[in-house]
Amino acid sequence: MRKSRFSKQYEALLRALREIRKESGMTQTEVARKFGAHASFVSKIESGERRIDVVELAEFCRIYKLALPDFLARLGLS
Repeated sequence: MRKSRFSKQYEALLRALREIRKESGMTQTEVARKFGAHASFVSKIESGERRIDVVELAEFCRIYKLALPDFLARLGLS
């Protein structure tokens, strides 16, 4: 059995980022453009290939018009 690279909490964070992006009606490419990044930027974060830092998380929340505390509450981390 293969062990996950990430904790359950980090996997929940990635799942929530994907869900919120889809709820916002935005594509990964549109979000990456708002970051000023390449199209693969969001894909790599959402898939867990690239880890996200707190500054990037705050920027995702700004793009999705969601307060960071509300995002953390959604994860049960506030």
